[in-house]
Amino acid sequence: MNDSTSDDTDEVLAEVGPRLRRIRKERGATLAGLSAATGISVSTLSRLESGLRRPSLELLLPIARAHQVPLDELVGAPPVGDPRVRAKPLERGGHTFWPLSRQPGGLQAYKILTSPGRREPDPRTHEGYEWLYVLSGRLRLVLGEHDLVLGPGEVAEFDTRVPHWFGSTGEGPVECLSLFGAQGERMHVRARPKRS
Repeated sequence: MNDSTSDDTDEVLAEVGPRLRRIRKERGATLAGLSAATGISVSTLSRLESGLRRPSLELLLPIARAHQVPLDELVGAPPVGDPRVRAKPLERGGHTFWPLSRQPGGLQAYKILTSPGRREPDPRTHEGYEWLYVLSGRLRLVLGEHDLVLGPGEVAEFDTRVPHWFGSTGEGPVECLSLFGAQGERMHVRARPKRS
């Protein structure tokens, strides 16, 4: 363990005792009462609070249970980072793309918002495979010889080497999810077994 890690640990442990005393006093508990609730001797609790005894899980878990607080409140654990994905949108050809996956390569997931203006289809081709799921609005998909309109809950799956284009029908904006595999990866959908 390097010196800075050791210093950080010592600092956190040094703050545990005063925190234990503060939490106990906020709850109006005495050392004797806490000892009865936890099975830890009064002298051990006193030494923990004064910093003369190093805290351990065997001591902290029953104290946390008795005070009905999470263990991290006793040790002053840093707050957990924000789990939300904060993707920066990309604007391209009347579409706004929000990347939903962060790993490079493999399948990539996007939420796409297409503006309501009707555009003339301009089919393109490229390597890959795409799966589109319409969340809201009506999506026009031109795929090879097909000119389709998909509504909410409908899905299209296609090889992107086939000339394709998608956009709004002109009736309003369209929201959809896209799973795209640049190397031609395909979705694997498992069907529910038939009931007998």
